[in-house]
Amino acid sequence: MTPISLNDLFLQETLRDPIAFYGRLREQEVLSHFTTGETGVWIIATTYAESIELLKDARLINDRSRIAVPGTPPPVVGRALAAFSQNLLGVDPPDHTRLRKLVSKAFTPHMIEQLRPRIQQITDELLDAVQETGTMDLIADFAFPLPLTVIAEMLGIPISERQQFRAWTQALLASLTSPQHEEAGVAAAEAFISSINTLLASKRRHPGADLTSDLLRAEEQGDMLSENELITMIWQLVVGGHETTVNLLGDGMLALLQHPEQMSLLQHNPDLLSSTVEELLRHTAPVLFAAVRWASEDIPLHGQVIRKGEMVRISLCAANTDPQQFSDPTVLDITRQVNQHLAFGRGIHYCLGAPLARLEGQIALGTLLRRFPHLHLACQPEQLEWNPFPYLRGLKALPVQF
Repeated sequence: MTPISLNDLFLQETLRDPIAFYGRLREQEVLSHFTTGETGVWIIATTYAESIELLKDARLINDRSRIAVPGTPPPVVGRALAAFSQNLLGVDPPDHTRLRKLVSKAFTPHMIEQLRPRIQQITDELLDAVQETGTMDLIADFAFPLPLTVIAEMLGIPISERQQFRAWTQALLASLTSPQHEEAGVAAAEAFISSINTLLASKRRHPGADLTSDLLRAEEQGDMLSENELITMIWQLVVGGHETTVNLLGDGMLALLQHPEQMSLLQHNPDLLSSTVEELLRHTAPVLFAAVRWASEDIPLHGQVIRKGEMVRISLCAANTDPQQFSDPTVLDITRQVNQHLAFGRGIHYCLGAPLARLEGQIALGTLLRRFPHLHLACQPEQLEWNPFPYLRGLKALPVQF
């Protein structure tokens, strides 16, 4: 197999068919090494079992500051995201334990289930707005506003700010792909931080029944939440609370449209919604890689050595299509019962928002197919474009008719 380059990760061909790309890596080139700046980067596309071992490996840490030379900016992550490095995915215990505890109660299955009526209401309102037109961009008109509205309401973010948060998120993600986007990413980060500071000041004056106010109350009660941690936490909840679910809904609906027999099966058997969402999470790879890890010591692996200080990215797509774990892994099967996929990661950094993403996926897809039973693509599949983000997989637009 011809060695891959870092740019290969966000080619349209790769994003269009990640199962084939990462499947080839898993079978032929488990470890791919690149050099970015002064730091080595390892892409690991391995088996399901070994992926779990690596996700739990104490030698692979999330907090680069524990091994970095002071003052060195994080490579690849870039200047734009450096201000948000103290997020849940960028720290290790005990800080991770402390920070996660502060927000975990809001994301328990029980608490998330209480959001069902409101998520259903938002879903219906979005579909009401386009019903008479007979067409929509499923991303801009539905997959994006639904999860963003939900997480914004949970955080107490004013309606006027929500659209701008999406633009800032996109600019920050784009800054990961090339230096030409870095300045726009830095500007977006500064604007994002300014907006969050305004939100925090408002909630300090007028606290409400929202997660931001809860975090501020925790701060007042001495839970050691620094100002930077507050800002970073809200940023991560905004980004993590909508960006990946946008991809789940967009990628998932495209997969169903391209597999009409599966879509028909779901329409006639709505009790399959839960297993459908799990299969779409596994098969469509809305998140291609686990969070960044850093080698805290030299780690021998598959005849090579990951050096201390090097970045490690573990392919969730490769793990989730491992034939040793999943029967017919390249096949989309919404009736699949044995489906312990790794789309939300594994270990202490397992996705906090998993219950929310699952519920949003079930309500959104179920309602969409019930209300628009003749939904179909309004373009040729080859005309669709993917956002060139190497670690997430999401469509720029998904035009549909109904």
